Amino acid sequence: MQHYQLYIDGQWCEGSDGQRMQTINPANGQAWADFACASAADIDRAVAAARSALDGEWGALTPTARGKLIYRLAELIEQHAQALGDIETTDSGKLLSETRMQTGYVADYYRYYAGLADKIEGAVLPIDKPDMQVFTRPKPIGVVVAVVPWNAQMFLSATKLGPALAAGCTVILKASEVAPCTMFEFARLIEQAGFPKGVVQVVTGDAPNCAIPLTSHPDVDRIAFTGGPETAKHVVRNSAENFAVTTLELGGKSPVLVFEDANLDSAVNGLIAGNFGASGQSCVAGSRGLVQRSIYAEVVERIKARMVDMVVGDPHAASTHIGPLCTTAQVAKARATIDAAKAQGAEVFQIQQPLPSEHYLPPTLVTAEAHNVQTLEVEMFAPVMTLVPFEDEAEAIAMANSTVYGLGSGIFTENLARAHRVSNRLRSGICWINTYRAISPISPFGGVNQSGYGREAGQKAIEDYIRTQSVWINTSDQPMANPFVMR
Repeated sequence: MQHYQLYIDGQWCEGSDGQRMQTINPANGQAWADFACASAADIDRAVAAARSALDGEWGALTPTARGKLIYRLAELIEQHAQALGDIETTDSGKLLSETRMQTGYVADYYRYYAGLADKIEGAVLPIDKPDMQVFTRPKPIGVVVAVVPWNAQMFLSATKLGPALAAGCTVILKASEVAPCTMFEFARLIEQAGFPKGVVQVVTGDAPNCAIPLTSHPDVDRIAFTGGPETAKHVVRNSAENFAVTTLELGGKSPVLVFEDANLDSAVNGLIAGNFGASGQSCVAGSRGLVQRSIYAEVVERIKARMVDMVVGDPHAASTHIGPLCTTAQVAKARATIDAAKAQGAEVFQIQQPLPSEHYLPPTLVTAEAHNVQTLEVEMFAPVMTLVPFEDEAEAIAMANSTVYGLGSGIFTENLARAHRVSNRLRSGICWINTYRAISPISPFGGVNQSGYGREAGQKAIEDYIRTQSVWINTSDQPMANPFVMR
């Protein structure tokens, strides 16, 4: 069995209390690796190392030198994309075709921020006092805690580490205790790239021993969290102990609106991508399909026809469309939610076939007239699509916005005016038009409402890792004026 250690202060080590956990290969339900878990003492050591690097070797590097290290990391990620993808597939059950592609693309995120590292500028201010010169100086916010879930780990860590490192921060990456192995493999590349010790550290563990001590630590300056809303509430409470700046990228029940003038081939592909891509294990899953009534029956039949040909099986196989879910708890939650929708009068369509293990759920289509069936309200992280009809644009917008979430949204229409009009009315951080589930290092990513706050990726993300210092210089030869009067 593969064993992984914590990466703290440039060293591989066991947790100080000796705690270990196992990780399961969802494809066969068997434990395939175990890993060390951090204790509160380990967290203290990691934070101290991050602070030491910030005040020492890392803090002394020029922005250009930081950018070169980040660029070297990007090259290593690209070189090891296939191996990293294989580990992530074994550990989480995500399709190998996606993990390899996504990991290779993540290298571009680091290249993007490597290029921005020496372009973070201050400014000379046109101050209103003739005897003063004032300029601003951007400074790293400090020690950053980056909390990433088990799904899309390389992507979600890149959107945090990229801008944090470019800004000159140090980062403690808290990997999920569910399927963390990719992050430990990634730490080997951090080491190989030549980052000074303490700049990036990787830990994992349970909430009492690891997550709570980390997010409430008095020497942590910023928390970048991706995960579920309930866990996020604990993180926000923890951050009250250290006043750490916090951004949250949480879950979603993203609506996909299909209007009667849409290209139906494209719309069906978008619905499938939004619901069955990554076996539904995506925070931007378009799990609320809203289809104009005049084309509703045709869209339902097209989806069913496509589902018949979907292959459920080994996530390492190139022919597989739907792999296992990462945990059996997800399967149980999805089944219970589907049953609740059936009890509310919804119809359920599944292809009956043998399933390789208890981690699998067949692709599922739920159709309903009611707008409040459980599958429209519960984030399941499973390959479950729900389709409901709408009459007109106004009803579609109202249905799309009738949720506590607001991460992604999709619109399929050939009417450009409608695309602009409707996208402007949707309460979501991302809106895809005639496509779905597309990402880029250039475009900000994040949500509104209970999908969180703050943005990751794009130039603006670096600003979240910067504190601005104002520097005042008295240019007069005269002594300071009355000290009891504010200048």
